[in-house]
Amino acid sequence: MHTRRQFLHQLGLATAGLGLLPHLPIQAMAGSATKPLSFDISMAEFSFAGDLFSGKMTNLDFASRTKNEFGVNVLEYVSMFFNDKHTNSAYLKDLKQRSDDLGMKNHLIMVDGANIADLDAAKRQQAVTAHHAWVDAAKYLGCSAIRVNLGDSNRALSGAADDPADEAAKAAADGYHKLLEYAARHQLNVIVENHFGNSTNVDWLIGILKQVNMPNAGLLPDFGNFCAQRSKAATADIKGALSTTCVREYDRYEGVKKMMPYAKSISAKTHKFDAKGNETETDFRRIFQIIKDAGFSGYVGIEYEGGIIGMYKPDAGYLPTADGIKATKTLLEKTRAELA
Repeated sequence: MHTRRQFLHQLGLATAGLGLLPHLPIQAMAGSATKPLSFDISMAEFSFAGDLFSGKMTNLDFASRTKNEFGVNVLEYVSMFFNDKHTNSAYLKDLKQRSDDLGMKNHLIMVDGANIADLDAAKRQQAVTAHHAWVDAAKYLGCSAIRVNLGDSNRALSGAADDPADEAAKAAADGYHKLLEYAARHQLNVIVENHFGNSTNVDWLIGILKQVNMPNAGLLPDFGNFCAQRSKAATADIKGALSTTCVREYDRYEGVKKMMPYAKSISAKTHKFDAKGNETETDFRRIFQIIKDAGFSGYVGIEYEGGIIGMYKPDAGYLPTADGIKATKTLLEKTRAELA
């Protein structure tokens, strides 16, 4: 059972906003702008957050719902929904069998755990070691990668500023490099998302990739996670968390453009749609033109967050989970066709 603190932690992560490839910007190849836009659609498990938190579904149902209801064949798991069973061999076998039976591809696990960029060396090493089990689980499931954070998500949720950027960069490079070394022995990528705090500064992120200089490093651009700092919640509950506003933000279009040469996957975050089916916060045609110009070819994940937000703001105009996922998929397919 999830505690309120666990829920707020995960919600804060969300609202704070293939194969081993070199991390250097080789994907931005000459002439790539003339190539058609080509990507496969994957499903981020957080799209089902409301149903998962409320008990309407479990992690074991992720594959069947994704395949049967939405016709998507690629899965992006979220660590929280494993309920600490990621070291349970019987559970992992069951999870893998369910995806295999449906002909699904297990692409990655989004891991939200201890801070591998902690300024305290001992805590940082403990965090890196704790992530080893997620690398092992991802490898068993047949994933290409795990996604990690470089920073303290609890601080992001509280509205507090992140660690000083220079100090945090040194710690992040150390912890990330150690985890990359472990993952490399398992032929697995470890990719970083622009998520909160320092990680929303794309120049900071790219600087760390250059420091670690590992072929299995990379980025996961997320359209909606460029808020560096949110206002402090007025109340310590879900309603308070949802009422916060962004007080400092990196431009999403410039951010995605800078991240694309290092991107090994993409999160297409959505919240609301207008009458024509366009996302109201992100110009999909503009952002996918950037993706096309970068020559990207890989997975773009549906990450619809309106469902979970709408549970607590029922009159705010958010589509129910299934409708929002379908709207996101339709918009992705439409944009892909227009820019092909």
